[in-house]
Amino acid sequence: MSVPVSAESSPEQPRRRGLQTLRNQAASVPRAWLPGAVGYACLLIGLLDIASAIFPKLRHAKMRSWTGQLPGGTTSLAAAGTLMVGIMLVLLAHALRRRKARAWRAVCVLLPVGAALHILRWHQLGPALVSLALFAVIVVHRREFYAKADPRTRWRALVSLVGLGLFSVLLGLLIVSVHPSSEIGHPSLLDRFQHVVLGLFAIEGPVHYRNNRVGDLVGDLVYYSLASLGLLTAVTTAYLALRPEKPEPELTAEDEVKVRGLLDRHGARDSLGYFALRRDKSVLFSPTGKAAISYRVISGVMLASGDPVGDVEAWPGAIKVFMAEAREHAWVPAVVGCSEVGGEVWTREAGLDALELGDEAIVDTSTFSLSGRAMRNVRQMVKRIERNGYSCKVRRVSELTLEEKRRVADAAARWRGTDTERGFSMALGRFGDPGDDNCVVVTAHKAPEEGEPGFATGDDLKAVLHFVPWGEDGISLELMRRDRAADPGLNELLIVAALQEVPALGVKRVSLNFAMFRSALARGERIGAGPVLRAWRGLLVFSSRWFQIESLYKFNAKFQPEWEPRFLVYPQTRDLPRIGFAVMQAEAFITLGMPKFGRKRQRQGLMPESAGVGAVTEAA
Repeated sequence: MSVPVSAESSPEQPRRRGLQTLRNQAASVPRAWLPGAVGYACLLIGLLDIASAIFPKLRHAKMRSWTGQLPGGTTSLAAAGTLMVGIMLVLLAHALRRRKARAWRAVCVLLPVGAALHILRWHQLGPALVSLALFAVIVVHRREFYAKADPRTRWRALVSLVGLGLFSVLLGLLIVSVHPSSEIGHPSLLDRFQHVVLGLFAIEGPVHYRNNRVGDLVGDLVYYSLASLGLLTAVTTAYLALRPEKPEPELTAEDEVKVRGLLDRHGARDSLGYFALRRDKSVLFSPTGKAAISYRVISGVMLASGDPVGDVEAWPGAIKVFMAEAREHAWVPAVVGCSEVGGEVWTREAGLDALELGDEAIVDTSTFSLSGRAMRNVRQMVKRIERNGYSCKVRRVSELTLEEKRRVADAAARWRGTDTERGFSMALGRFGDPGDDNCVVVTAHKAPEEGEPGFATGDDLKAVLHFVPWGEDGISLELMRRDRAADPGLNELLIVAALQEVPALGVKRVSLNFAMFRSALARGERIGAGPVLRAWRGLLVFSSRWFQIESLYKFNAKFQPEWEPRFLVYPQTRDLPRIGFAVMQAEAFITLGMPKFGRKRQRQGLMPESAGVGAVTEAA
């Protein structure tokens, strides 16, 4: 009995389906160059629109004769409209390069409007055709502009008000200056400035203008241009202030429970795993829920820290979710501080590149000792500070009373030295939270002698170290603060006390500070180092005046640690400046935020009584 061969089972059909799949895949591959080219073309058209609206000499005599046949008010309004269209195209060009869908929709409206204004005002077919050609390109390739909007806050309204306001004043001064006035000579700078400020509010100023050769009312042109600039500033600021505010990244209670479960099973693999519990990070999970990646979006960079949390076999799934989220919003994906294994997985699964960022100092407590010539300086410093009356206590946070937790948090806030809490990849950002009872705290004390400050209050706390868990037998340094009036060498005493006492708590591994570019500093000071390496080391030493690069390396090296390299993962070399800027913001070396008016800023963070015990640092 023969079986009929259907069209679906035809030998030719699988080949056709395969070819169609390849075509679909080719069609779905984004053209990386197109958004950039469109964005720069939009920027160029916007700049030309602004220039043509401001400078009368850019208009050809034949073009001016056309405008003379129209009412002066019409051409003046058209010029002001061209100016506004140009400014908005310039503002939207960057978002267009980032594939933002909202920017695409706005530009689709602005380009035809700009073309119509060119024809109405000057009968300029060339610029109009260019605008319409770009409009056709972005409509045909509309699928290239798919990205969602970035997280937003109402602080952008204030930034817009200040930035656009300043830009409007400067551009208004240019507009007033390039058009001849009817007054003898030239109006003073003060008069022109007053005219601009009043013009932004649609009020006539002290500068008066005469008509040009084709009868256009120059005064109307300046008036409409200034009023349009003021309107644009006001409308943009109002829109940004009134639109719904997207919440800042936070770790929800449900996500925190899931991440803690992953850390209980796999937390021993990465010393930075516990920092995924920062409350100012968002988290993405793999489809199976066996791995997670915590991140924060800063200046268009989707920045993760450390390795993914969870089962290594589930990391590729979490990375795919992370990269899909980055593509959906056109964010630049980056990872700071991942291990060598993590870097290999990221580069393999996501097609990214890796750069060695520095080294993490890890000390084995079972082999640590103060004896030997290499430890002589540390040993002498510790003995000297102990003779001055200092002592240390090493405890789990769960052993502290509520009052002790508050004292430690308040003291750490006083000793911080800056308004903003620093840290992102190796900082927890809180102290004394009930969920962090397994953390280790080391405190240094000096009972004040009679007559010294603090004798009456018993304020003997002089320094504190805070470690977060690293699996069951490790801890990772999260916070190091000391009283600036205390004796030198107190930090060394705290580290030594921790390394000597934590074995009693079952701790075998202690992760200390991260030393950026340690290998370059170490190799650059060796005999035989080449001129390039020495120059690079010299630059790092010079930068240490602000970023403590060399000092952290030398401090960590005192304790004879093992060095574990950490890496920065990034898409392309051209993204490194942008990623570096985002990392500096995340670590709070650069702060662009503004104070929140009407709210009292909490110190390093005492939690509200209803929220639980202890203190939380402000988010970096």
